[in-house]
Amino acid sequence: MGVVVPFDGGEDREPSIDLIVQLVAKDLARVNEAILLHARSHVDMIPEIAGHLIASGGKRLRPMLTLAAARLCGYRGDDHLALAAAVEFIHTATLLHDDVVDSSDLRRGRDTANAVWGNKPAVLVGDFLFARSFQLMVEVGSLRILEILSHAAAVIAEGEVHQLITANDTTTTEAAYLEVIEAKNAALFAAASRIGAVVADRPPAEEAALERFGRNLGIAYQLVDDMLDFSARQSELGKTVGDDFRDGKITLPIVIAFARGDAEERAFWRRTLEQSEQEADDLARAMRLIERHGALAETLARARVYAQSAAEALALFPDGPLRRALEESAAFATERAF
Repeated sequence: MGVVVPFDGGEDREPSIDLIVQLVAKDLARVNEAILLHARSHVDMIPEIAGHLIASGGKRLRPMLTLAAARLCGYRGDDHLALAAAVEFIHTATLLHDDVVDSSDLRRGRDTANAVWGNKPAVLVGDFLFARSFQLMVEVGSLRILEILSHAAAVIAEGEVHQLITANDTTTTEAAYLEVIEAKNAALFAAASRIGAVVADRPPAEEAALERFGRNLGIAYQLVDDMLDFSARQSELGKTVGDDFRDGKITLPIVIAFARGDAEERAFWRRTLEQSEQEADDLARAMRLIERHGALAETLARARVYAQSAAEALALFPDGPLRRALEESAAFATERAF
């Protein structure tokens, strides 16, 4: 994969997204207003369910990428605000659908919408938010942006189905796993960043650079999320620790531990993941096996390579606060508390 070069911030503080939050704060406030406005409906349950997740404390990282990328490219208009709101609606819709598919009860430390209102309302409100996202794209009037975001939405759906296919399959390869997260998770990061250059009418090289930045950042983020599922405290993760294990999801820590394990260990993984026969202490054993084989450290190392690649993709742009904020967001992706 290459050599990881340490992020050179010249400071002794932990990387965070505080800088990007500060730089896009005014724009983000207007995006939040647009989100609340377009989540309205005369059907009361729709804004109630949408608001439950929208207001639940998410970082808004994906819309912030659109805002920051557009400003990095010198954009001075307002269309990036509607696009950032569209990106957040796509993300929120996928979360609503994910929680139904995964039968999740907790999201960002709160009860999921499906746990409160049931599966059918959660799915339908997710559909409503997808529709709203496309209305916002149409308002901007760029067929190119509509093409990019609609393609990303289709790829995300493909990734979801692919994940269903690989679930409970301990023969899943690292390549197949990466294909899933690149579609399911990184595609929206890539599109959110890329459209910042498109709305600013920048050259293809800048568009491609921002696409690479977002894609690598998205992969790094998901690798760390999958690692945290076996290492974080529930209060830090915002969801129940071990959800992936209980759902039979084959993530990179499991792929590594399975490949490095002996026959007895592989039998354990097949019983708990393929046959879904799990006992009370199986999660603790899974975490011990993953730790024994260095799977968490290996996953984090891979994530850092992708994060570094994301930062390097920004070399095309002049140095300045926005570029440094985006670079630090890449470092933050791998250095979150766990």
